[in-house]
Amino acid sequence: MATKQICDTAREAVADVHDGASILVHSFGPPQAWPTDCLHALAERGVQDLTVVCNTPGGGPTSVNVLAEKKQIRKLICTYVTSPTLVTPIAEQVKAGAIELEMVPQGTLIERIRAGGAGIAGFFTPTGVGTDMATGKEQREFDGKPYLFERAIRTDYALIRAHRADAVGNLVYRRGARNFGPWMASAARTTIAEVNEIVDAGTLDPEAIVTPGIFVDRMLKTTTHLDVGILRKILLAVGRQNNMEGRAVREGGPTGLPPDLMAMRAAALLQDGEYVNLGLGLPTMVSNFIDGRSVTLHAENGILGYGPFPAEGNEDVDLYNASGQLITPLPETSYFDSTVSFAMARTGRVSTIVLGAFQVAQNGDLANWSIPSGGGGIGGAMDLAAGGARVIALCYQLERNGQSKLVERLTYPVTALRCVKSVVTDLAYIDVDDDGFLLREVAPGVTADDVKAATGAPLRIASDCRDMEF
Repeated sequence: MATKQICDTAREAVADVHDGASILVHSFGPPQAWPTDCLHALAERGVQDLTVVCNTPGGGPTSVNVLAEKKQIRKLICTYVTSPTLVTPIAEQVKAGAIELEMVPQGTLIERIRAGGAGIAGFFTPTGVGTDMATGKEQREFDGKPYLFERAIRTDYALIRAHRADAVGNLVYRRGARNFGPWMASAARTTIAEVNEIVDAGTLDPEAIVTPGIFVDRMLKTTTHLDVGILRKILLAVGRQNNMEGRAVREGGPTGLPPDLMAMRAAALLQDGEYVNLGLGLPTMVSNFIDGRSVTLHAENGILGYGPFPAEGNEDVDLYNASGQLITPLPETSYFDSTVSFAMARTGRVSTIVLGAFQVAQNGDLANWSIPSGGGGIGGAMDLAAGGARVIALCYQLERNGQSKLVERLTYPVTALRCVKSVVTDLAYIDVDDDGFLLREVAPGVTADDVKAATGAPLRIASDCRDMEF
């Protein structure tokens, strides 16, 4: 039996991490989900010129930002830097050009890591075709469909956060915290696992082991224990819509739908028996309006079949969706890693995706990850849209400056081409067909002329166009 090195401290675990090292860092965002002891130990050591590969660098004292505070990161490979409204050391250094940034679609990133862990040089993917992600990459056609070539990622080190480990390095994860961890563990020359508990060999159920010990070199028991009460308050606030007031169409004009009714109307478009993914922002609220229906929700971090936001006092801090929001389990809930999750999307098994939008073009092109002035992040939207699922865009019809989000041609960076089939806004429900935008329903108190005036492209009115009913 090959026992693994069990380190007394994080400083011991990362003692050989050298200047210029490349490091995979596991997390999907929530503050308790990081290998925080290891990150702080690296910060204390002052290791420089690091290349960090992670889903998102997050924010706050538990995340990769502790390295940026001491300017230890040379390059960042990730799917999302930060919210445009959140100021972090990494965001500021990326904006100033002090950190080289390589932005990668979320499903592509984990697949590049999986390829590195599997000893494969790379792969072809439909994700990113026709977008900025295609720049400089080989494109080939398979079965009449274009694909981009993506190189594998393999690093010097991986810092993994798991629930339990045994003496031979086998790891188990808890709830939604598996996500990138298993394949990151396989894709590094040296893998360090920070865990809640280390147990004797034979204690873990072999059927429940996710990461076999062959991929783990060192282990340590975490000392980072966040106050559960404070943590619950943080996670309950993540991505929640606190303002439930509708926006006025124009000064003195009617008011559009508030966010909860927008989400309710989008939920009504879902069909029984569907597997559905909900994107960041407004779309996450749809989960509150499908109770009692046979609609199965899918999350990129590796959850299939989950329920609405939990009531306060009934939270499980390890049960969160891809937005980092706390959710509730159902009898049919299952957990898996992010490669499996994106396989469900790219193969079309996820049949509908509800995404936020910065812009939707009249031919169905979608922009929802970046604005021309900077900010935002790709996240999982490109991979989700690559599988040919029906995409419903859920957004306000007008930007704060009064510009329409429904346009003839995109002026923002493209997420995916010709993917949007329907749009639900605070003013209307609109279908997108071969002839452009078709108005199906208007919000209560809003007229078809109001919707036309708020649309930056030709808008046809269906012969049976009616007021929305709730």
